[in-house]
Order: sequence, then C-alpha cells, then structure tokens
Amino acid sequence: MSARRQFVKPSTPPNSEINVTPLVDVVLVLLIIFMVLTPLLEKDIEVRIPETEEVPPPPDDTPDTQLIVKLDPAGAYTINTEPVTEADYVTKLKRMLGAKKKEDRIVFFVADDKANYGKLVAAFDGAKQAGAFVLGMATEDIPAAAAATGAPGEVPPVPPAPPAPPTP
Repeated sequence: MSARRQFVKPSTPPNSEINVTPLVDVVLVLLIIFMVLTPLLEKDIEVRIPETEEVPPPPDDTPDTQLIVKLDPAGAYTINTEPVTEADYVTKLKRMLGAKKKEDRIVFFVADDKANYGKLVAAFDGAKQAGAFVLGMATEDIPAAAAATGAPGEVPPVPPAPPAPPTP
C-alpha cells in the first residue's frame, strides 16, 4: 500500500503586509498614560531647609616655627618666604631643623605646577639629609597675606560665607 500524499492548497495567498492596527492601539494607550501622568509629576513638593548659621573657623594650631619650602617654576628654593640658593639649601635647613625636637622636624613643600620634578625630588632629598622627620606636600599655595606678614605658616582668617538666598 502506498500512501498518497495530499497537499492542501490555501484559498488565498499569504499576506506579507505589516498590520499596523495593534501598533497604533499600543501607541495610543501609551499616549493616554503619559497624558494622565505628566500633570502629576509637575507638582511641587514643599521643602523646609534649615537656617544656616555662621560657624567661626577653628583656631589655627600651626606653630610659628613651621617650615615651608617653595619651589618656583624657575627651580629656585624659598624657605618661609626667604629665597635660598641650591648650595645653601641643605645647610640652612639643617640649621633650622637642628633647633627642634625630632618629632617637630616637619617640612612642608609647595611646588609650582610648572616646576621641574627632579628639583622637587632633590628638595625632598635635601630635607631628609638636613634631618627632617616628616615631609609633607601642600596642594595649595600659602596665602599671600601670610607671606606678607612674615609669619611662617600663619593663615589669614577665612572670610565669612555669603548669606544664603531667601527661600520663597
């Protein structure tokens, strides 16, 4: 017995066009949802911000004998606003550090962005040779007012913050 294959021929050819009706339905539903939600999102929330009070800056505990070494772009050293040559740098620093206890032998360095890195490393090495116990790197320059008064390490008072704008 041989099985005979029968093929059923569709009465209409397949439709290859995109049916946009469901797409339009979904888009319209999303449009309605966003139209309803948008006014709800625009409502303001009342927030009470506490009043700010001016807090005095903490007292400056930096001693007057603090050592700050500056390195300018030209490679010149300055110890506490006093220019020093490279040859005298280690001896002068050794003399200044010799009068201090070992724990108080702290030297801060302020280097210009354009300063030679090799000169900065040489300044670090010279400070260690002079007997510095702790080396520190300052990220900001000493304020001009402290340098003008001649008091090493003295920081001018911080100006008060501007008043906060009134809240409606």
